[in-house]
Parts: sequence; structure tokens; C-alpha cells
Amino acid sequence: MGEGIDWQLVGDSLVPLLMGLVHGTIPLTAITFVLGLALALVVALMRLSKSRVLSGVARAYVSVIRGTPLLVQLFIIFYGLPSLGLTIGAFPSAVIAFTLNVGAYASEVIRASILAVPRGQWEAASTIGMDGFTTLRRVVLPQATRVAVPPLSNTLISLVKDTSLASTILVTELLRKAQEIAAPTFQFFTLYTVAAILYWVVCFVLSVVQSRAEVRLGRYVTS
Repeated sequence: MGEGIDWQLVGDSLVPLLMGLVHGTIPLTAITFVLGLALALVVALMRLSKSRVLSGVARAYVSVIRGTPLLVQLFIIFYGLPSLGLTIGAFPSAVIAFTLNVGAYASEVIRASILAVPRGQWEAASTIGMDGFTTLRRVVLPQATRVAVPPLSNTLISLVKDTSLASTILVTELLRKAQEIAAPTFQFFTLYTVAAILYWVVCFVLSVVQSRAEVRLGRYVTS
């Protein structure tokens, strides 16, 4: 076991860690965020539906996902489903778990953003002959998007950090790479600190983008 920081190890580890970030963490984040937003929109519209069945299903889904730990959801999908005869690979399991998680949390953001659009917008669209779907697509959703961007950006930043949980099911991402390098060298503090810095850099960049987006979109949000 070495003492202090092994700067040579840090330098040698940067490329593998960056590869874990570029080939694991970022793709996992991007894929699950896009899929999660699509699912969130569907769930939000189900919540707003006049159908008690659709609304009830959406409520139950959101309640279950938000009421159980993400780590438990990962374990159920990756370790639990094989006992039922359904085996899913590590990366797809992570995608499914994170997508379901993002879908639940983001659906509430989208639902609240849709409700934030003044009712008069619906009525004005109706007076010029737009049906409900067209009004939603061309009038309501564009305005709701401007309201939803800041909280959805926070969801994205949280997702970047949450992807570290995928290491528990052997997905090769940033934290997993740090674990693999640290194991034979016992430089756990050093490698985990470097990994933490890389996570912070990604989140910092996203925070800057979020702040600029808020400034640009804030002028157009309907009061």
C-alpha cells in the first residue's frame, strides 16, 4: 500500500477514466434522458387525461418509482428478473432503470409546466378552429417547454451523478473504471477523488448551459 497521492498513477489513469466517462457515463446519461423525457411526456398527458384509468395508472407508476430507491430498482431489473426467466444485460438494465426513474420525476415537471400555461391559450386556439391535439402541439407544449427547461436541467444534472450507481451492476462507466484501477493499487482515495472531479466538471458545464438557457428563455415565459 502506498502513502500519499501517487501522481504518476493519476496521470496514467486519466485516459482510462475519461474513456469510462465518454463511453459509459455520457452515453448512459444521454440515452436515458431522451427516453425518460419521451416517457415523461406520455405519463404527464396520462395524468392530465379525463380517463380515470389512464390517470390512475400514471399516478401508480409515479408513486412506485418515486417511492422506491433507484438502487433497488436497478437490482430488481438486473439481479431479480433472471429468477423469473428474464435476463437483461448490465447496460440495458441501467438504461431501463434510469429511464423509468427520469420518466417519473420529469413527468411531474412537465405536468406542472402544462398546467402553468394560461387556460386562455387553449380557448384562443379553439376559437380559431384548432383541435385539442393541435393546440397541445403548437400552442401549449412550446410554452410549457420554456417553463420546464430549468427543472428538467436539474434532472439531467442529477442523472449524471446517479449513473454512478450503474457500477453496482458492473456497467463500465466512470466510477467502475475508478474502482478497477484502484483495486490493485489501493489508491482508493486518489482515484475516487479524480472520478469525483470529473463528475463535477460535467455537472458544472451543464450548470453553465442551464443558467444561460434560463436567461434566454426567461424573457419569453408567459406570466
